[in-house]
Amino acid sequence: MKADALRGHLDALLLAVLDGRKLHGYAIIEALQARSGGALDLPTGTVYPALRRLERAGFLASEWDVVSGRKRRTYRLTRAGQKSLAAERAEWQQFTTVIGAVLGGQAWPAQA
Repeated sequence: MKADALRGHLDALLLAVLDGRKLHGYAIIEALQARSGGALDLPTGTVYPALRRLERAGFLASEWDVVSGRKRRTYRLTRAGQKSLAAERAEWQQFTTVIGAVLGGQAWPAQA
């Protein structure tokens, strides 16, 4: 799946991957791949700027940690990030319900 197809959803995907976890950038990319069954294979040039943007917005916090013997910047959700993720999930549920009703081929009510 191309990064363009994710326009408008990347932030929510990144927040979801970090829900309850602290990960470094490459581990975030790997988690997206794993959770999507390999369909999401995003380049670092897409993910890292989004992480910085989410951090500036106050949705993520980062710190330097040693991971597997290497110093890496790890990211975690802030309280604002958790609230944003909850809102994104609610919006996504509404969106998929509406689009599913239209694309699902259900019969329309008869018009009077």
